[in-house]
Amino acid sequence: MVAVVGVVVRPGPVDGWLDALSGKPDATPTPAATTPEPTPTPVLAAAGSDGSAPDPATVKKALDPLVGAAALGTTVHIQVVDVASDTVLYERNADRMNTPASTTKVLTAATVLAARGPAHRLETRVVAGSRPGEVVIIGGGDASLAVEEDDKDLFPGAARLDDLAAQVKKALGGTKATRVVVDTSLFKGPETANGWSAWDVSPGGQVARIQSLMTNAGRVEPVHNEFGGDPRYSDPALSAGKLFAEMIGVSGTAVRKGTAPAAGNAATPAASAPAGTAWTPGAELGKVQSPPLVQIVDWMLQQSDNVLAEALARQVALAAGQEASFAGAAAAMNAKLTELGLPGDQARLNDASGLSNRNGITPDLLVETLKLAAGGQHPELSNIFNGLPVAGWSGTLETRFATPSANETAQGIVRAKTGSLSGVNTLAGVLVTKERQVLAFAIMAKGGADSITARQALDKIAARLVACGC
Repeated sequence: MVAVVGVVVRPGPVDGWLDALSGKPDATPTPAATTPEPTPTPVLAAAGSDGSAPDPATVKKALDPLVGAAALGTTVHIQVVDVASDTVLYERNADRMNTPASTTKVLTAATVLAARGPAHRLETRVVAGSRPGEVVIIGGGDASLAVEEDDKDLFPGAARLDDLAAQVKKALGGTKATRVVVDTSLFKGPETANGWSAWDVSPGGQVARIQSLMTNAGRVEPVHNEFGGDPRYSDPALSAGKLFAEMIGVSGTAVRKGTAPAAGNAATPAASAPAGTAWTPGAELGKVQSPPLVQIVDWMLQQSDNVLAEALARQVALAAGQEASFAGAAAAMNAKLTELGLPGDQARLNDASGLSNRNGITPDLLVETLKLAAGGQHPELSNIFNGLPVAGWSGTLETRFATPSANETAQGIVRAKTGSLSGVNTLAGVLVTKERQVLAFAIMAKGGADSITARQALDKIAARLVACGC
């Protein structure tokens, strides 16, 4: 959007999103294949170099009545900034932490893209076990792993368990697979976070136990439901191991958890090896790779997938040489934010998905992160805008900005991450005003009695900014 000293640039996905407003060819995201091809309103132009920042006093007059709406509850923290000029247009308690809900995922996306890079891929491997016929499937943290080709509608292009099984059967040759060992040693510590309820995992299905091996982010079926949650396996790694075992002809009763042997160690005596074969414990039998990390980040933001967020945060920890746990991920995320020049001390994290009601983040940190992603100094961060849902069109904003009718003017213009917990409603993203000024904003409301009316009140603030003649 903009670089330093007011020089206007158009990095990454921001380039051309609203060129249609000036008669230039536009480049809009491809909608999901399961819905009819829409003709969306143009999405997010770069800021115009000849414009001036909106007047803060006028913005205050426009927003004060909306920010004070009863539907938002008793506590509202907000900040709005003109990206081109770095002018604070409106703020209230912007430096005070509030419960962020899923807007936490903005920080998760930024830190993992900075730590690993958009092209990084996650591997799921299978190696020979300690005895002939025993194979070990090693979780590499790819929560997007699919079971078979039919699952591609959930995470298109994901690595597949059936592909891995085919490689292993070929590598085994004449050796019959007899047992599957599931190695989840990459991730450490508790499998659920402080602030999660048992209902969140089962039967709520908002999240699964966080393990380094799972399929479809722990889901029993490859289906994502916006509301109501998706049933998850009680032990995602063991369930994935049993699915894999079935594919290579091993009984589900012959699946256990354990760790892979080091390559070349614990050599099996020749007398116990199948005739004409050599068995090398730890030797690789197959592997599959995830799509580039940037695609997983897109899925995480669009669907607000809690499991993907937690798996990605552990990559931040691993890249920093820290333990891949909730605590390790939180520490690594805070450190990475600080390294990027952001106020990392303005985040108190118990998880990376925002499902924990014990998290605290300031609007200032969210806005600063969005500004940095838009500024061009860190091109890898601009990939965040690929995944942010578009108002009235995609992801968790697909059905938003419809009521009241005045909110419809912001459809296709606002890109933002939503957040919702009991009594908590948040929204953080970027938008373009009718004067073609790019604004970054974060609104965090707590205490609203009705989530539907609270979300409409949030949307109304963003829509007013889009229409603002300020």
